[in-house]
Amino acid sequence: MDHLDQLEAQSIYIFREAFARLKKIALLWSLGKDSNVMIWLARKAFFGRMPFPALHVDTGKKFPEMYRFRDHYGKEWDLDLRVEPCPPIDAVDPTLPPAARSAARKTEGLKWALAKYGFDGLIAGIRRDEEATRAKERVFSPRGLEGNWDVRDQPPEFWDHFNASPPQGAHLRIHPILHWTEADIWAYTKRENIPIIPLYLSQNGKRYRSLGDQDITNPVASTASSIDEILIELEQTKVPERAGRALDHETEDAFERLRVAGYL
Repeated sequence: MDHLDQLEAQSIYIFREAFARLKKIALLWSLGKDSNVMIWLARKAFFGRMPFPALHVDTGKKFPEMYRFRDHYGKEWDLDLRVEPCPPIDAVDPTLPPAARSAARKTEGLKWALAKYGFDGLIAGIRRDEEATRAKERVFSPRGLEGNWDVRDQPPEFWDHFNASPPQGAHLRIHPILHWTEADIWAYTKRENIPIIPLYLSQNGKRYRSLGDQDITNPVASTASSIDEILIELEQTKVPERAGRALDHETEDAFERLRVAGYL
């Protein structure tokens, strides 16, 4: 097997472990490149159809291209799509910086969805190479009763032995692509011919490397207008993947505060 085959096999194993060992799970679909790869992997893992819901916690502020993508491929991929709204900005912690406060709406919306559906496992498309706080994650990560994450109390995961028992009344976050890199995502997307949102490709000398809410996400300078060009660019750039996210330019602890509180 080549590198992508090994990544795929490991992720499929994680999907099947989660499905076999938890009672009620959902895949968090953010509509971006990482969660689209996850849906692709899940459909492979279960012979063409994902046997659990795709949950989009919707802030109502995504790019129009993202909503068109969701509506089209939600049907084409035969997903059990659940779209759950987020609360207004006034309902979240007023001590957070502006972009972090806006992003925190997703945390509260996710808590509402958990209470509504009673999921004991949520599959999320985070990667260790994205951001320093996410590098501390485990593949099967326990959350507290309020969805909070204790970064100092993470279970060991030696030799792919996972703790798949959520705390009583709480849930696990499962991260099937935690071991992938941004370049891996794009190389796999190219190999598998996975559809992408056009915003990832350069237009007028700029493109988006990471997609979030329209009001707190900005493009980066780039001439990469194809996946091949993106892969070449990634070999040369020193610009972080989340450079266009306003959240990542606020106070040093803002992102970790969000993650501890249950942010994705």
